Amino acid sequence: MTRREAAKLIGASTAGLILPIGAARAQTKSESSTILKRAIPASGEKLPVIGLGTWSVFDVDLTPDKQASLGEVLSLFVKHGGKLIDSSPMYGRAEGVIGELGGKLHLRDALFIATKVWTTGKEAGIVQMEHSMARFQTKRIDLMQVHNLVDVETQMASLREWKTKGRIRYTGITHSQARGFYEVERIMRSQKPDFVQINYSLMEPGAAQRILPLAQELHMAVIINRPFGGGGLFGRVAAKSLPPWAAEIDCQSWAQFFLKWIIAHPAVTCTIPATNNPRHLEDNMQGGIGRLPDAKMRQRMVQFVSSL
Repeated sequence: MTRREAAKLIGASTAGLILPIGAARAQTKSESSTILKRAIPASGEKLPVIGLGTWSVFDVDLTPDKQASLGEVLSLFVKHGGKLIDSSPMYGRAEGVIGELGGKLHLRDALFIATKVWTTGKEAGIVQMEHSMARFQTKRIDLMQVHNLVDVETQMASLREWKTKGRIRYTGITHSQARGFYEVERIMRSQKPDFVQINYSLMEPGAAQRILPLAQELHMAVIINRPFGGGGLFGRVAAKSLPPWAAEIDCQSWAQFFLKWIIAHPAVTCTIPATNNPRHLEDNMQGGIGRLPDAKMRQRMVQFVSSL
């Protein structure tokens, strides 16, 4: 990353911030020992800012070992205040794994289930959503999203019908690459979903230019995927120590550093790092606790990472 790219990154990462500089630092650690929650604009319901992604890591056969490790991840997620877990039919066996473990561990009522419809045609979409409900072992899903905008107008019409019937609670759209931002913006304006899910991180800050401000303008909740840039951020900081000043935002690991930078943007409702590792899960959850960086600190974080 060049200095010019870093400058662009700083500009994108601070766009849309509404918190006054220093406001986040005014909050002391003692004032916030539990995970931060943000309201869903459509209802006022609050969600913890750290959720759980399931792509790849939950697409497994539930052998006794996998059942034990993933069960521990889910249990720790709920224990530490987590709620939103995100999946998709695209993620292979993930929906069924969540449904089975959630049932066995009696965690279903503690989870906010977010999944997706990922097909073309009205009837095909309905069949796929029915299958998702069966895999989750539930009669109602909290958030149904149109995955990567596939046949989005058709599927959004079905989502609105299902919301009216009480089969889902919220509607949403998703994308995970910057090339889709223009179409995401168009659909946000025309379809007005309750949620938009988009990629945003220190490596992929483009959503801050238009998507995040538009979500604030249209009163939409925002879920952030790829919070670690598809793992690329960890490659950048490999074998590097956190800067001492990271302690000013109660940050004890690189994962927390990356997550706090994201959730400091006021448009962000929740971010969904994916993991099947209990230790990593606990580390991620700490990213939603304590002080957050203000605008000046976020610029400093960008400059530091870009210099590595």
